[in-house]
Amino acid sequence: MSGGDMSGGNLSGYVLHAGGVGVRFGGVRALSGVDLGIRAGEVCGLIGPNGAGKTTLFDVLSGIRRPDRGRILLDGADITRRSPVWRARHGMRRTFQRRQLFGQLSVADNVLVAQEWRGGGGGPAADLLALPARRARERARRMRGERVLADCGIGALGSSYAGGLPVGQARMVELARAVADPPRVLLLDEPASGMSAPERERLAAVVRRLAAEEGCAVLLVEHDVAFVMGLCTRVVVLDLGTVLAEGTPAEVRADPRVREAYLGTA
Repeated sequence: MSGGDMSGGNLSGYVLHAGGVGVRFGGVRALSGVDLGIRAGEVCGLIGPNGAGKTTLFDVLSGIRRPDRGRILLDGADITRRSPVWRARHGMRRTFQRRQLFGQLSVADNVLVAQEWRGGGGGPAADLLALPARRARERARRMRGERVLADCGIGALGSSYAGGLPVGQARMVELARAVADPPRVLLLDEPASGMSAPERERLAAVVRRLAAEEGCAVLLVEHDVAFVMGLCTRVVVLDLGTVLAEGTPAEVRADPRVREAYLGTA
């Protein structure tokens, strides 16, 4: 087990790749030489103690923060300087630790809004005249939203206001919104926080289906180690801004460095 082979032709196998990423906050080194790649159809877990640099790495991958050094590649193309909006429109989606719903909109409209960036076609005239092509596209988007909500186990909540939902259901709405327009890369930042056991099972089922059936590359940050180990096929451990270990869940559990730094020695 190692930090992963990120050199040479192996890069062609990654949908998303971070190479040699470093970030400093004044005199504090948040990330140092981090290499991480995710393949299509893979569910990869990112774990580590508080302050390890997990959220900072997510900020760099999603374009919220530009690294001091290193590169971010999407399908082999350098996107280090691309904006979060550009990345989202090219298939990279992210959820956040804190809930980020449009509280005054319905659950259905929260999901629908994620598809609106593609436009309706035909410009303002099509809006005013309600042309058949525009109506058909709107119906298709609403049907997609209904399917996604049903897959996430919240199909009955479409007309509910998002701001009044309990934490677990709100997390599922955020997931539904992130995948309403099919993602190529999905970054989930503590998605199971506040969820009940059945909701976590539903979350895991949705993530597995996205990876297996749609080929989505998923990177998951979560403090619930048991959840990560049960869901992910590969786990990367960050500690003090560097990759401490990487491998299958069984390999990571058995690594003495990981047990000492994070999982405990018992």
